[in-house]
Amino acid sequence: MGHIFPRHTKVSPPVVARGDGVYLYDESGKQYFDGSGGAAVSCLGHGDRKVTDAIKAQLDRVAFAHTSFFTSRPAEELADRLASLAPAGIERVYLVSGGSEAMEAALKLARQFYLEIGQPQRRHVIARRQSYHGNTLGVLAAGGNMWRRRQFAPLLIETSHVSPCYEYRGRREGESAEEYGRRLAGELEAEIQRLGPDSVMAFVAEPVVGATMGAVPPVPGYFRRIREICDRYGILLILDEVMCGMGRTGTLFAVEQEGISPDITAVAKGLGAGYQPVGAMLCSGRIYEAIENGSGFFQHGHTYVGHPVAAAAALAVLERLVDDGIAARVAPMGRRLREALHAAFGEHPHVGDIRGRGLFLGLELVADRATKEPFDPALRVAARLKAAAFDEGLICYPMSGTIDGQRGDHVLLAPPFIIEEGHVDEITGKLALALERVL
Repeated sequence: MGHIFPRHTKVSPPVVARGDGVYLYDESGKQYFDGSGGAAVSCLGHGDRKVTDAIKAQLDRVAFAHTSFFTSRPAEELADRLASLAPAGIERVYLVSGGSEAMEAALKLARQFYLEIGQPQRRHVIARRQSYHGNTLGVLAAGGNMWRRRQFAPLLIETSHVSPCYEYRGRREGESAEEYGRRLAGELEAEIQRLGPDSVMAFVAEPVVGATMGAVPPVPGYFRRIREICDRYGILLILDEVMCGMGRTGTLFAVEQEGISPDITAVAKGLGAGYQPVGAMLCSGRIYEAIENGSGFFQHGHTYVGHPVAAAAALAVLERLVDDGIAARVAPMGRRLREALHAAFGEHPHVGDIRGRGLFLGLELVADRATKEPFDPALRVAARLKAAAFDEGLICYPMSGTIDGQRGDHVLLAPPFIIEEGHVDEITGKLALALERVL
């Protein structure tokens, strides 16, 4: 394809020609059901008139003004709207162009916060194994996926990693979900003690783990205990909602279901719904006040932060999600899809777990259902499943390395929130055909 630098030099994908609702079409006219929303991005589907009209209207006014000179009405209104909808205590919004930027800004803000309040010794970040927080070097270091980190390891800042909340494989026989969550929280506390409590600045986690593990939710009470530990030691809790946020799990912010508030959070993918590159880092009033009353300057920034057209698009997306009730469809349609997945694959010999929340669902694939033994990585089950599903006209998000970055396979489903009853059968039917071909 000419001079484009593709994701994979050995793959020649078809050229997308148009999108309509839950479908994408290539130049040959073939139709694909967007069962993963790209990468949990296209929550409104394709061709939403209200969003495209908002983009066009903003382009007619002004496309760009650098934030060192101007603010813009769309950026101000978007920040106000996000703050009004965010968990308690979150008061300020820093607009960026995507999830990696949002999480990078979160880490840098955490470090500057401690400098501003006179605790420069706080520098350690603790995250979880098998997490993913983006591809810039700072957040790649925070991420716990060994496959993504390995070749860049010499460039990464030191980060500690503790166990993920992965009930399917982590909870011991005879251990209750509450006991399991308490044990994991104890592991975090032990790592804080090992590093030195006054040297740790942040714990970073996804409320529902996305790409690397396949829609893994926490056990009840886990994040409440994490919040208590962070408060006990004066550590910031940074929650990455880039993939699981903006209604994807059934509430606008996934953390709402945990009954806590983070100190810093990040959203992206569903915020722009694919119509513009946009993301946001949100922080508590306490953190903002430390900057405001200190240096007054967040030592960070990108050219396109607060971009007026991106902000106008995101504001229109929020209006569709909240005001027009589209986000309210996620919980009931998610239940319907989950029921259909259980009906189709609940007894499948190679489906070990069906999990997730809302329209953020994952299936973990195993060689042996009874022992949970994963497939041999050499079989490339996830890659082959992705190709087989695509051939059937289903876009889904299979990944390998579910367990430790090398072993394990899963498939992630994150369809647009506008799906109807008939689409549920289309997803399960096409996925069943693809699984039959591969397994």
